Amino acid sequence: MKRLKPNLAAASLMLGLFTATAPALELPNIFSEHMVLQREIKAPVWGTAAPSATVTVEFAGQKKTTTADASGKWMVRLDSMKANAKPQKMTVSEGANTVAYDDVLVGDNWLCSGQSNMEWDMNGTSNAQAELADVVNYPTIRFFRVADHISKDTPQANAPGKWAALTPDSARSLTAVGYFFGRRINQEVKIPVGIIQSAWGGSAIEPWTTYTGWEKGYLDAMEKWLPEARAALKAGRALPGAPPAPNTQANGGMYNGMIAPLAPYAIKGALWYQGESNGGEGVSYFHKMESLINGWRAVFQSGQFPFYYVQLANFQNPNPNAEGGDGWAKVREAQRKALEIPNTGMAVAIDLADIGNPGDIHPKNKQDVGSRLAQWALVQTYGRKDLVPSGPLFKSAASKGGKLHVSFEHTGKGLIVGEKRGLDPVKEVTDGKLKGFAIAGADKKWAWADAVIDGKTVVLSSSDVPEPVAVRYGFSMNPDAANLYNKEGLPASPFRSDDW
Repeated sequence: MKRLKPNLAAASLMLGLFTATAPALELPNIFSEHMVLQREIKAPVWGTAAPSATVTVEFAGQKKTTTADASGKWMVRLDSMKANAKPQKMTVSEGANTVAYDDVLVGDNWLCSGQSNMEWDMNGTSNAQAELADVVNYPTIRFFRVADHISKDTPQANAPGKWAALTPDSARSLTAVGYFFGRRINQEVKIPVGIIQSAWGGSAIEPWTTYTGWEKGYLDAMEKWLPEARAALKAGRALPGAPPAPNTQANGGMYNGMIAPLAPYAIKGALWYQGESNGGEGVSYFHKMESLINGWRAVFQSGQFPFYYVQLANFQNPNPNAEGGDGWAKVREAQRKALEIPNTGMAVAIDLADIGNPGDIHPKNKQDVGSRLAQWALVQTYGRKDLVPSGPLFKSAASKGGKLHVSFEHTGKGLIVGEKRGLDPVKEVTDGKLKGFAIAGADKKWAWADAVIDGKTVVLSSSDVPEPVAVRYGFSMNPDAANLYNKEGLPASPFRSDDW
């Protein structure tokens, strides 16, 4: 017996060491109480456990079982579910280990990313205190916020954060754009909405993009930069043409740290508010958007999910030069061009800068930004036939008898001269003058145009341009004079018909 005691002690010690080091059942933080599971898709649930362990996931009457692989990784996919605002419980078990999540809803999840205007929280928005007090009226909106700024050299399996129900206190840190988008969807579609926030102020588009995305967009398009760009990607350097700003490295650092840990959590679509840090670019930004979107669609395994984004707001002092082209004019044009990417939509924001404060890069009116993004989603994703998705978008220009006739898409019930002030709805100025249009002849000399609405077209002329061939509208850093809207109260996007 005396000889057995040391052996028993050693066996106990070995058992304790095995128990301490054996992998525990664990799921990434994107799974927590208050979460929203995506409806109408086979939503994945995944995590780690002991190698070869049997893992069972139970939810809404479903029971899915799988076996962890040799490294302990496992995944199941739930059967497609309809939206359900009734709180339910999910349990995940492996042997005697069980993880349970209460208050789980089924609805639509939207990933919200970009730089500071997407990160801008509810506490800093217009009419903040009243909006925060009101969030309690929307119990079926939930949110998950990546709780830190994280850049990594390789894709991460997890990121800090947890799902939260809306309270005046919890909502203070929530993306205002995401919330106002989600609020409109929640109320008009009558489904639970999950807002997944992963944004970083001051970031450029490059570090949010996957290498696969670059190969599917930017690299193929920018052939003249191809050898240098591939070398830069492999070394994690800034891409050719990237802005000289922090966080522009092309190694996907922010994707690795703040998007990869969320994938492939099932989502309905994504919202994007970024571009200020790439504001000196032109068509290259379009190709970078294409790369970003293609890459994200691949990793979230949700096909060509909707991708809705914000065209940059007006900023700094107006430019009196009819030619324009200063500041963010060209990157806004690249954003307009990005509508060529399938299943995308663009919210125009050139009329939302704070009145009297053109130097503020963060307009406080995030209500209209979120609502205009939701307008696209309601039409294009949710099938609303009674709405137009946006304000007028340039379609074509034809020269006739010394005048330029400009046609638009999304004219709705007609075109108007409009005025937007703060949170108030757009007001039609019945005796107002249409502004912001410039025209040029073959000599490429620009002049401000006299602009007249003719039904659903705009007719332009100038005594300085007897034979106009090209038009620009709102094509400057701060197009504060631009005042073309449709009768639905949505502003026309800046544009140019030339490629000079």
